[in-house]
Amino acid sequence: MLTLLKLLKDGRFHSGEALGAALGVSRSAVWKQLQHLEAELNLPIHKVRGKGYQLASPLVFLNAENIALNAPSLEWPIHISDSIDSTNTEGLRLANSGCPAPFLVLAEQQTAGRGRRGRKWVSPYAQNVYYSLILRIESGLSQLEGLSLVVGLAVMRALRESGVQGAALKWPNDVLVGQKKIAGILLELVGDPADICHVVIGIGINVNMRKADEVDQQWTSVQLETGSPVDRNALVAKLSMQLQAYLERHKTNGFVSLQEEWEQNHAWQGRSVSLIAGVNQIDGVVLGVDHQGALRLSVNGVEKIYSGGELSLRLRDDS
Repeated sequence: MLTLLKLLKDGRFHSGEALGAALGVSRSAVWKQLQHLEAELNLPIHKVRGKGYQLASPLVFLNAENIALNAPSLEWPIHISDSIDSTNTEGLRLANSGCPAPFLVLAEQQTAGRGRRGRKWVSPYAQNVYYSLILRIESGLSQLEGLSLVVGLAVMRALRESGVQGAALKWPNDVLVGQKKIAGILLELVGDPADICHVVIGIGINVNMRKADEVDQQWTSVQLETGSPVDRNALVAKLSMQLQAYLERHKTNGFVSLQEEWEQNHAWQGRSVSLIAGVNQIDGVVLGVDHQGALRLSVNGVEKIYSGGELSLRLRDDS
């Protein structure tokens, strides 16, 4: 099927006869493969009598050399998969097998992509960015303070460079445009955080996705915001360069050096919110974050600090 997809990737019409000749199969076999492409990869294909078959939009596949050309000072080896369960899981497998960190894992498709709190991350084929950076942390807990917020800054800057000027941050791990989610971050840690451990920085960005019925929240994509398809290789390069620079600043000066920048770009700064922790709800006003990246809320006029991976922040109806 992937050979057929590569024949169709230019977005032009190709006749069933020509496709069959290129693949060495019958036209009916081509038809069956096209049906599988639509069903399994969620790629719409136009079928016009007398013209043949055409992808709804052209595809540009991820390419390590292309990324390197756009990010010449990038120091991370790049591993690209066609289809895997998740880039985070693959990154952990590679680290456990002895692959030296840091390194980058990308995929055209995830079959079991996941977000925070066990949520599914919808991962259509060759439309979005599924990105995991694996780091080896040797200097203890200080290198983990505010890390997900630092990653959020890098994602936001890369999106703005790509034309999404309205990209802003939502504590702790989302990037929004207005009230719509465009990117999410999932950090996973393996090992002893007080000694030596590996951290997987997982990033999912909606890039060229225009339809996803199974997403259960408001969302948008780079293409929907800019009005034109985006070269994912160029976006990965921008993201990697931003991430490399922000991680270096964080390593050298700590999150406190980025705290003010993060607060200035927090979409819900000063807003009335509800903090959801399991079955409990805490209402307050966002004051910002502390030097470790924890949320600062004014609750009945008293400043309180909240942190933890199972917390969820929502705007109040009266905000």
